[in-house]
Amino acid sequence: MSNKFINSIIAISRPANVLISMISIFVAAFITGTLHPAINVLLACVSGGLIAAGANTINDYFDLEIDRINKPKRPLVAGKLSSSQAVIIALFEFAVGSLLALFIGLLVFIIAFSISLLLFFYSYRLKRLPLIGNLAVSFSTGMAFIYGGIAVHRVVETLIPAIFAFFYHFGREIIKDIQDREGDTSEKARTFPIIYGNRLSLILTTLNFALLTVLVFLPFLFGWYGIKYILVILFGVYPVIFFSVWSMWRNQTPGNLGFISNLLKADMLVGLLAIYLG
Repeated sequence: MSNKFINSIIAISRPANVLISMISIFVAAFITGTLHPAINVLLACVSGGLIAAGANTINDYFDLEIDRINKPKRPLVAGKLSSSQAVIIALFEFAVGSLLALFIGLLVFIIAFSISLLLFFYSYRLKRLPLIGNLAVSFSTGMAFIYGGIAVHRVVETLIPAIFAFFYHFGREIIKDIQDREGDTSEKARTFPIIYGNRLSLILTTLNFALLTVLVFLPFLFGWYGIKYILVILFGVYPVIFFSVWSMWRNQTPGNLGFISNLLKADMLVGLLAIYLG
């Protein structure tokens, strides 16, 4: 197996997204007050990372024609991997990720397998439907925190960050749909921006982030999280959200929306830090 082939497998998995998924699961376990059993946390992180990698890989397979327009440098479009190789890699990642979850427990396996199926059908069909695909991937992201909580047998403590993750990703997903509108239209997808236009999509995204800014303040207001949490939110999360909303209304070119999407992705780590310190 050549280094070029291995690098292509890593690239198609979108390692930054995989890393964020693994960190989310670890932070979810940590904020419950325990990392024991440690082997469960390790297995959950690796399992979740593999499922995320499988989801990203199979997404590129189903989005091949769209990516020829929207993302021409992706490994499949560039010919670094074949379509059949991408399918095999994705199914392998889904399978191993789910099987590792079985070593934690049957419930964790059921969740892992169910999320794998959901993410597969998201790429196959759901992402081309208005809002349904956005809700599916946002739900899957929120479940990463639940996943970490179940691994250490403490789920309640992970509900708040799971809700935050859901709304944060939902807003980002709509922005990505606006960005990808041209390619999605060529494939006759029926995303929210295609059906209802950019203006309503921007309004929906703005309302979503407005609700999120209120929600993330509540844990501090009610004394669930402390001063370190709110300081990171005020100076590390709010400015990025406010800038992103302002910028997307000002400039809806794919380049700018891609920049906003990547900025929000990077800021997820800041949000995780806030929860970690909370």
